[in-house]
Amino acid sequence: MTARPLLALFAALALTGCGRPHQAAATSAGPAVAVRTGAVLPEALPVVLEVPATVRPAERASLAAKLTGTVATFPLGLGAAVAAGDILLTLNAPEAAARVHQAQAQLAEAERSADRQRTLVRSGVNPTDALSEAEDRLRFAQAALAEADALLAYATVRAPFAGVITEKHVLPGDLATPGLPLLVLESTQRLRAEGAVPEQAATELRIGRPLGVRLEGVETTVLGDIEELSAAADAVSRSVLVKVALPPGLGRSGQFARLQILTGHGEALLVPATAVTRFGQMERVFVVEGGHAVLRLVKTGRAVGDRTEILAGLNAGETVVLTPPATLRDGQPVTTQP
Repeated sequence: MTARPLLALFAALALTGCGRPHQAAATSAGPAVAVRTGAVLPEALPVVLEVPATVRPAERASLAAKLTGTVATFPLGLGAAVAAGDILLTLNAPEAAARVHQAQAQLAEAERSADRQRTLVRSGVNPTDALSEAEDRLRFAQAALAEADALLAYATVRAPFAGVITEKHVLPGDLATPGLPLLVLESTQRLRAEGAVPEQAATELRIGRPLGVRLEGVETTVLGDIEELSAAADAVSRSVLVKVALPPGLGRSGQFARLQILTGHGEALLVPATAVTRFGQMERVFVVEGGHAVLRLVKTGRAVGDRTEILAGLNAGETVVLTPPATLRDGQPVTTQP
């Protein structure tokens, strides 16, 4: 016998020997298991566009000095909660205090001069014009004192609204000058999710309409009203800035969020969440084919109630095991039960 027929004979024997164990494994995968099954049918679901957003306070103030002075007291730390009108820090401004004393002295002198002129006018010694001039100087002195008091009041920095201190730029002893930021105060009462929505998706958005928001670490979607909507799109990103008010007590400044925008409807395949099992990074379901459970790798999407969207790995009309037992194996015979 030549070499070529011998090689063909060996190859045939090898293929026959490899096929037998595989066939035996498929037919002897264990006893039949009773499982509950369901058909995979397409359903019409809303198509939602998720846009990255950031939670920011509706009220945020960067407080700066209005006069020159050294920081005298700044007892509050980062994260300290304050009420509207609370003293945040004080400045040592001797020049402003000196202006107040000077204005008080000028006012006292103007009051005495006005009283003296009233007496002289009533007695006929001086004309009424002298009294008018004295009263003008009195009003000028009163205005100068009010100005000096207002300037000295800038040495005490108060909270314009209730919130928390998120930034500190000075410490006691530092020199504060007009325009120099001292601290940043953010409100915790009103938070908003702010994101840049694509121009086409923002055409149906209106101020006052509700919009879904998903906060990082929160499983459920919350609804908030659109408070601000930019009237013009950004020329570079072709997006529109949208600010959505969050319900009280939800979110924190700087938290990652997603705006959910309805863009239409489309068909999706949904299965009960219990039908999907995970092994490491793999997502799996069992499909019933010919009375056997066939393991199928799938890719899941969003959660819709107690069901999960299947993006890939299943076709409409297939039958899946609703709650696969932990002992169920690929190729194992199954019987269906109601």
